[in-house]
Amino acid sequence: MRVLERLEQLAAIGDRIGYTPEEDRAHELAAGWFRDAGLQVEVDGAGNLIGRVPGGKREVWTGSHLDTVPGGGRFDGALGVVAGLEAVERLGLPGLAVVSFRDEERGCAGSRACTERPAAYVELHIEQGPTLLRADAPLGVVTGIVGYVRGRRTFTGTPGHAGTTPMAARDDALVEAARWLLGARDAARAIEGAVATVGQVTVEPGGTNVIPGRVVLSVDARAPDADRLDRLVAALGIEEPVRTEPSPMSEQVRAALREAVVEAGAPVLELPSGAGHDAGILAAAGVPSGMLFVRSLNGGVSHNPAELSSPEDIALALDALTGALRRLVG
Repeated sequence: MRVLERLEQLAAIGDRIGYTPEEDRAHELAAGWFRDAGLQVEVDGAGNLIGRVPGGKREVWTGSHLDTVPGGGRFDGALGVVAGLEAVERLGLPGLAVVSFRDEERGCAGSRACTERPAAYVELHIEQGPTLLRADAPLGVVTGIVGYVRGRRTFTGTPGHAGTTPMAARDDALVEAARWLLGARDAARAIEGAVATVGQVTVEPGGTNVIPGRVVLSVDARAPDADRLDRLVAALGIEEPVRTEPSPMSEQVRAALREAVVEAGAPVLELPSGAGHDAGILAAAGVPSGMLFVRSLNGGVSHNPAELSSPEDIALALDALTGALRRLVG
């Protein structure tokens, strides 16, 4: 399958962090594929790559991103670009376009900076979770993309000698941070669909024989809608929060995807996305957007070299994406 062959070529580049020479190489490779498909190719001011079938009264985009996290897998993002190209080439209908946004993994920089707005956008992506796998469903139609808030929590104590300061006399910032972390876990569990994660811990002064005097935790809080996100953020007390609002997917695009999934011979399962995507950025900007998830294998793992989706599921997803684009561009 050409889609899988192209994923292998992209994977051979290695990690493709946003706006690095490696991501540049990936975009150059994809631009060649776009031209080979007879598309009109352009690069906008943010470096986003767009390949168009010229003409048409309205423009419908599909695609995703080619950048990766460090040590990531080969399907995340890239599948949406190469499968999107395949679908656009199959149809060849005026008004269709495939896009690869820059630097999605570090905050959707390309889609945020994109000044063009299509009439609709459809993003094919691996689920990056186990829901479809557990439901024994190859495809999923996304209902919406969760909102998230990122920030930090800071804890201050008194540094001291690890051997001479009695336990009862300690003011240990890391212990206080640990207590907060357990409370954050409980707060997220108490709100349906919410999650909270600490992925980075900075401990100062950082000596093995020094009681921590200052600890900074990164905080990533997510929830399916604004009300639940508000409740979670209030419970966590996040400092210097940076917020991305939840993004419901367009009912028009979801309907096209549902019909196309049935046409492809798969059951329709609808689910929210717990990860942020370019589709969420375009939806927030007023573009009718939708997403089609492909089942993730290996327990649903992603951002990991073990990331995997089967050739059969990918072929089915390509058929469904093609059907949805045909409905939307008409």
